Amino acid sequence: MKKIILTTAAVLIVLSILPWGHMSGASSSSQYQVIPDEAIRLRILADNNDKKAQELKRDVRDEVNAEITKWVEELTSIEAARSLIQSRLRDIDTIVKETIEQAGSEQSYQVKYGKQVEFPTKLYGSYIYPAGEYEAILITLGEGEGDNWWCVLFPPLCFLDFSNGATVAHAEETDGEQDSEQAKEPEKKEVEFILVKLWKKIVS
Repeated sequence: MKKIILTTAAVLIVLSILPWGHMSGASSSSQYQVIPDEAIRLRILADNNDKKAQELKRDVRDEVNAEITKWVEELTSIEAARSLIQSRLRDIDTIVKETIEQAGSEQSYQVKYGKQVEFPTKLYGSYIYPAGEYEAILITLGEGEGDNWWCVLFPPLCFLDFSNGATVAHAEETDGEQDSEQAKEPEKKEVEFILVKLWKKIVS
């Protein structure tokens, strides 16, 4: 009777603890990653993948994102956000220009806004953002052939790094993946330890 109870307990652990841990992680991740159908994005293309080009991209990102976030934080409709951004494209252009100058660079650039800005497929955590054409502000630095960064300006979701995966520096992506795997490892080992103990009791 004792062995039957222990066997049942071992099976329950396998069926409940391990799947639950995996599913809960995916659920927790995906609930913060849904982008509304009506959204305005910001995409910044670096000139290339050289260190200075990527640093300049991040400088432009920080300045533009900080300013636009203040503009849209109290808006409640896509129409209002669209109208405001369109009316302030020159301000965004000025921010990009001044940021480049402050970095001591003479980098050329373009600032555009439209509903058909191309985005490649991106992976963020366990959630995939499909490739397609989306409404966005597109800032192209130089040739725009380097890694890019993007977020959602409206509704304000730029506190989430949607670029994490295929659009940020490879080192940052690797660090994120390693952190995730390291977080799962202790839980996995703990479950394995419990199962081994139960099995030894069953066969003893």
